[in-house]
Amino acid sequence: MSATSPTPRHQAKVSEKEARQVAEAAREQDWRKPSFAKELFLGRFRLDLIHPHPLPADEDAQRGEEFLAKLHDFCETKIDSARIERESKIPDETINGLKELGALGMKIDTKYGGLGLTQVYYNKSLALVGSASPAIGALLSAHQSIGVPQPLKQFGTQEQKDTFLPRCARTDISAFLLTEPDVGSDPARLATTAVPEGDGTYVLDGVKLWTTNGVVADLLVVMARVPKSDGHKGGITAFVVEAAAEGITVENRNAFMGLRGLENGVTRFHQVRVPAANRIGPEGAGLKIALTTLNTGRLSLPAMCVGAGKWCLKIAREWSAEREQWGRPVAFHEAVGSKISFIAATTFALEAVLDLSSQMADEDRNDIRIEAALAKLYGSEMSCLMADELVQIRGGRGFETAESLAARGERAVPAEQVLRDLRINRIFEGSTEIMHLLIAREAVDAHLSVAGDLIDPDKSLSDKAKAGAKAGGFYAKWLPKLVAGPGQLPRTYAEFAPKGHPDLSTHLRYVERSARKLARSTFYAMSRWQGRMETKQGFLGRIVDIGAELFAMSAACVRAELLRTTEPHGREAYQLADAFCRQSRIRVDELFDRLWTNTDDVDHKVVKGVIGGTYTWLEQGVVDPSGDGPWIADATPGPSKRENVHRPIR
Repeated sequence: MSATSPTPRHQAKVSEKEARQVAEAAREQDWRKPSFAKELFLGRFRLDLIHPHPLPADEDAQRGEEFLAKLHDFCETKIDSARIERESKIPDETINGLKELGALGMKIDTKYGGLGLTQVYYNKSLALVGSASPAIGALLSAHQSIGVPQPLKQFGTQEQKDTFLPRCARTDISAFLLTEPDVGSDPARLATTAVPEGDGTYVLDGVKLWTTNGVVADLLVVMARVPKSDGHKGGITAFVVEAAAEGITVENRNAFMGLRGLENGVTRFHQVRVPAANRIGPEGAGLKIALTTLNTGRLSLPAMCVGAGKWCLKIAREWSAEREQWGRPVAFHEAVGSKISFIAATTFALEAVLDLSSQMADEDRNDIRIEAALAKLYGSEMSCLMADELVQIRGGRGFETAESLAARGERAVPAEQVLRDLRINRIFEGSTEIMHLLIAREAVDAHLSVAGDLIDPDKSLSDKAKAGAKAGGFYAKWLPKLVAGPGQLPRTYAEFAPKGHPDLSTHLRYVERSARKLARSTFYAMSRWQGRMETKQGFLGRIVDIGAELFAMSAACVRAELLRTTEPHGREAYQLADAFCRQSRIRVDELFDRLWTNTDDVDHKVVKGVIGGTYTWLEQGVVDPSGDGPWIADATPGPSKRENVHRPIR
């Protein structure tokens, strides 16, 4: 079949409206706890929600530090990152060593045999192990953040917890299976089915793609569609499935540009029987369970981004002090120095965002769904930039592999590998584009709750009239508060301007003013585009990016003040926070300008031309080295015709 052959389609067609309704139904509808980031998007800078910086309990910190010490020793003595990269596989003995250490159960309660670490120390552990091998970090993260332990912790029955959590804590690796060959971030088209049988079991049929840990997993969380029938509500539903069950075939172990030790594959289900006792939550709750699990599960990804940033800073410092050009170290040439400053300041800010979000997750006093999403979005984007800058600082050696460097007698620095490994983070657990839309939906939730019916074409005139009255009352109170605020008063946040330190109060005043400007911009856009607002993805993305920068600035300042009062390097922390905020403010100002001065409309016209074939003449003069085959693999249910490459760890 040629590369241009039509792709087989087996899913039922789903309209844009139906897809949106499925996604909306899976959202957490209520805001029962305060959210710093939600308030920020509404133009309210609630510094009191994050300052003073929350801290872990002494007992939690002691338990976490003790495990970090053991894990640090393991990473230095038992993990051979070069071997994992070379062999594209994590050795069984390494995984077994992690099991003995208890690393599979970092987030699992001690009563089930886990370590019971807090989110803060779980993320510190992932940053550490991810610096030794990002593939191992991904394995541990997928197992605990989105695999069996997290959904069972939040939604499982006591019987399910008693049955599965002890296994996950010490011996069994778990995986999360949602994506399908033709289904990514649009779950309304999910094709895998779970048909209820009269004997109290479900029969699973379908194919899952990009099953992180799926190649070596013992337990699977599988999302499948239950058909609606008598006695069955139906809908997307979550199940715990034994990976060795009859009818399950791992048909392929996928290979990627980075994370070469990642055990990620294609899994086929054919007439797989799963007992009803293995269903997590009620029928139809699967997507909500998946999204709720990701609310905190997403924090594992920026944790590894922080670890990468710390490593990039270390290599940049050591190399730039050693390498000389024109009579002095390259670090002191401004073109290189600015890159080092960016890496240092951004690493400080990313750690501030991660620790603050993680501690708020531990305390459970704030709703952090937006904060976690912002941390994932910002961490994945900024860490890629830092790695790219490190490659540039290293020059030709940055592009050369560690193995090649070692072969000719130089230090084996895997800069190019880190760049490759980090690239997936902009796609994992919600691509940057999807994260923009997800966060934007949450950010405008208050507006839609009071004025949504006004822009809904399906609502009646009477409904619109009621919505108009409701919206009028909300905006009459809200809009005047966006005109002026404490960010315009020169002495506000004076505690962030201690004598002998850089003045961070000026940055917090900037955040307060910018939050109000952000809210005004959002309101104006909703008034201008109304029902078409959701199609303005370029605008929404910039709104979210501004919010991410403001959140990072806030976290950096609060962390700097914490370190000033608790650590000996408080002055240096203030310097890093000041540098980051100055860099961030330049990006924010540019993003505000691009809200209204951009090429979005022109880009749309060009895209229509590209897809319509108007510019095919531009493609002439090259050959396409791509192989034959459909763009999307056929996922027709049925028995597997391929060898099972499932590889249980022995």
